[in-house]
Amino acid sequence: MRSDIVKKGIERAPHRTFFRALGCNDQDFERPFIGVMNSYNGSIPGHMHLRSISEAVMQGVRSAGGVPFEMNTIAPCDGIAENHLGMRYILPAREVIADSVEIMAIAHPFDAMIFIPNCDKITPGMLMAALRLNLPSIFISGGPMLGGRLNDRYIDISDVWEAVGEAIRGKMTEAELKRLEERACPGPGCCGNMGTPNTMNCLTEALGMSLPGNGTIPAPDSRRLQLARRAGQEIIKVLEAGLRPKDIVTRDSIRNAFIVNMAIGGSTNAVLHLPAIAAEGGIDFHLSEINDISKKTPYLCKISPVGDYMMEHLDRAGGIPAVMSELKDLLNLKSRTVLNKTLGEQIAEARVLDRNIIRPRSEPYAATGGTSILFGNLAPDGAAVKSGGVHPKMMTHSGPARVFDSEDEACAGIKNGSIKPGDVIVVRYEGPKGGPGMPEMLAATSMLCGMGLDDKVALITDGRFSGATRGAAIGHISPEAAERGPIAALKDGDQVIIDIPNNKLEVALEQSEIDRRISQLSPFEPKIKTGYLARYTEQVTSASTGAVFRSVLGSQRSA
Repeated sequence: MRSDIVKKGIERAPHRTFFRALGCNDQDFERPFIGVMNSYNGSIPGHMHLRSISEAVMQGVRSAGGVPFEMNTIAPCDGIAENHLGMRYILPAREVIADSVEIMAIAHPFDAMIFIPNCDKITPGMLMAALRLNLPSIFISGGPMLGGRLNDRYIDISDVWEAVGEAIRGKMTEAELKRLEERACPGPGCCGNMGTPNTMNCLTEALGMSLPGNGTIPAPDSRRLQLARRAGQEIIKVLEAGLRPKDIVTRDSIRNAFIVNMAIGGSTNAVLHLPAIAAEGGIDFHLSEINDISKKTPYLCKISPVGDYMMEHLDRAGGIPAVMSELKDLLNLKSRTVLNKTLGEQIAEARVLDRNIIRPRSEPYAATGGTSILFGNLAPDGAAVKSGGVHPKMMTHSGPARVFDSEDEACAGIKNGSIKPGDVIVVRYEGPKGGPGMPEMLAATSMLCGMGLDDKVALITDGRFSGATRGAAIGHISPEAAERGPIAALKDGDQVIIDIPNNKLEVALEQSEIDRRISQLSPFEPKIKTGYLARYTEQVTSASTGAVFRSVLGSQRSA
């Protein structure tokens, strides 16, 4: 066993002494050591209940003959960090999470790992670490929050964000806003909509790295604890079978995950995270492949914020196995899972239990998937849009650019009424390097929705969006402004052309004029020159490559 390096032989007496201090005995030194990487955090609802998940996991490990050791990593909340300096740390936290897992798993050489993530960057950060370490691993998330209830309708945090815009324009009183605020998040779990947390936990199922139900069983449901206990038991089987993450996460399973993302209308942040996970596994995956997947994949589920259903409804309808059962002809069913089965075997008995929530292939919301990648002279390396959340009349749009060099400037422009119907808001210098940290533009897009402009105004940016975003919001524009991408050349009044059905994002300028404007720009000056973000700015790559560090891209190979 890998852990023998710290528990076998005369030379390891000092090491064993430390383990005895933890309560280990001679019998434990003959058993596999299982690292339980938790992300419990008492300052975030998505993680406040993870102690109980971890305890169930460890019970399962012990019952199957292993010795569990719990650890923790950081878990910042996107929502709490939104619209202030903290948001610039959220995407960079993904790399810290991956690194912290690597440090613990090598310093304390466990035989296998169980990961307990839940919210936005924690799940992808842990998946990146799992691929980097390539130790036998299973994921068990904390699960989604139940939907809030107000006046006999389901609500969630996205309703609160949009209500701010309504309050600003006088369509909602402060008392009404407070009532919504008090009811939108009723307890533990990640946000109950199809935002980034639930997207990534669902896609962990599609990748094969978790047990069925991981993505949709609600946080307060006892089935979540049962799933956690089973994960603890199954990790011993995974270890005995010698099954490792790189056996499971392959080019085929990455494509499977993107197919599922298209069908469920998942977050555009998956366009950042899945390529980053692929890169850690040495898999070269290009953004251009996503459009091919989108064109073949029907859009089957409309979960909040683009629909009225919550994650708990998707769970009742059969969850991700049921969604995948509708997509069998598109998926690679030979991909392996942590149950040491093929994906086809794992979903063989899955059935859709509610056709209102998971539509049949014959009656999709759209014939193509919920995410599109756009290219053109404004985005030579690509841009991403949650096309399933765009108003039909904004799928093609042409309008004058209103250029802002930060989200704060854009929000001020929206608040003071200077944005007019037909405008294209441009928010630049908010990419991985320029932001730094590629912050979300949730405040800006939510204001537009709340002020009734989501079907009249587009917003394009080299930053990114929350999974709770809807509207004509195009992000991840690459190259970013800080790297002197074409978005840096835009001026107020330039005509921006958006054509989502044809995957185009362009400006009505000759390339020679774009080049001339770029050549006249002063060298980019980082906004933050000390601390972690200064180091991040020096190492991070483009959104088109998952915003990973340069050292990660150097390890890629085809798989």
